[in-house]
Amino acid sequence: MDRPDNTSSSGRASPSGRASPSGRASPSTSGGVEWLLVVALLAVPMAMVPGGDDAPTLVSLWGFVTLGGDGGGLGGYPVWAYFLDQPRPFATLPPSIRAWPLALGFHLLAVGSATAGVALGREDRRVTGGLLVLAAAATLWVAAGLGVRFGVGATAGWLAVVPVSALATLLVALGAYGRDLRHAVAR
Repeated sequence: MDRPDNTSSSGRASPSGRASPSGRASPSTSGGVEWLLVVALLAVPMAMVPGGDDAPTLVSLWGFVTLGGDGGGLGGYPVWAYFLDQPRPFATLPPSIRAWPLALGFHLLAVGSATAGVALGREDRRVTGGLLVLAAAATLWVAAGLGVRFGVGATAGWLAVVPVSALATLLVALGAYGRDLRHAVAR
């Protein structure tokens, strides 16, 4: 039996703030707008490295994009080529670079979870939100590593690397899935 305060007969609130008639939590699913936001995060660059005299470089989940490089056009270097061209083994790369595939994986899993919610009506929003928080942490780790390599701080200024994707992902996670995440933590 539903109670007016959105708790089940056991006194627990469901992730969506509603209890099912049986008193068990019934997780809701992402809507079209939330799904679109999660998918759009795949196009947001992980970091922007201002180029100073050179053109700025966008570091995306998919690779590097140089804006206005030689000849004023776009230049690109896909992430898989970056890892395949490395003469060093993966384990010897800086930790922030090793976090790059994790960032991509967390984003893709979040998209899969949100897509299952929209297409199949089967999603636990706490999982989608949690994956987005993990994706934000991994992309922030990549951006922080780039910042160290590009001299963030006294030598280059604090905005030498702007962690665009980490901020955007955290905003989507908290804005669209924050209530569900709070319910998951409150248990």
